[in-house]
Amino acid sequence: MAATRLRERYDTDVRKKLIERFGYRNLHQTPKLEKVVINMSVGDAISNSKVLDTAAKELEAISGQKPVITKAKKSIAAFKLREGMSIGAKVTLRGERMYVFLDKLFNVVLPRIRDFRGLNRKSFDGRGNYNLGLREQIVFPEINFDRVDKMRGMDIVIVTTAKNDEEATEFLTGMGLPLRREGTA
Repeated sequence: MAATRLRERYDTDVRKKLIERFGYRNLHQTPKLEKVVINMSVGDAISNSKVLDTAAKELEAISGQKPVITKAKKSIAAFKLREGMSIGAKVTLRGERMYVFLDKLFNVVLPRIRDFRGLNRKSFDGRGNYNLGLREQIVFPEINFDRVDKMRGMDIVIVTTAKNDEEATEFLTGMGLPLRREGTA
C-alpha cells in the first residue's frame, strides 16, 4: 500500500539521516509528520450555496475523508459576507490517510502541474510547518475534468514536529517533497 511505502521510507532512511545530520540522542527527537490540513475556500458560496456542496464532494474525493464546512468568523460588508455564513471546506488528515495523501501529492499531483520546477523554499513558517497552494483541483487524479464546473484552488499545510525550518526542510525533502534548488528563483 502507498501509505506503508512513505512510512517505511521514514523508518528506514529518513530517520537515520536526520539523526546523523542533527545528532539527536533519542529516536523520539526526530521530526515526524503530525497532520495535513487541506482547506478550500469558496467565495461563490455567498451567492450560491450549492457551489459549496460541489467543492466539498471534490475535497472528499481528493482526501478520502468527509470535509468540515467552515464558516465566516466576521462580517465584511464589501463582500456581502455575514458572520456564520458557510464559505469553505477543510479536512484534517492524520495517520494512514495522511501518508497516502502525501505520497500521492509528492509523486503524482505535483509533477502534473504545468511548468512545475519545484516548490518554493520560503513557504516554511519558522516552526517547521510547510504551506503550499494549488490553483486548480484538476491536478488530482480523482477529479473528472469533464464534470468540473469551476477551477478552485486549495491550501495544503503539512504540520511536522520539527523545531525549525532547517530540520523541517531536511525532513520533508527526505520524505520526497520536491523543493526548488537554492539558486533558482
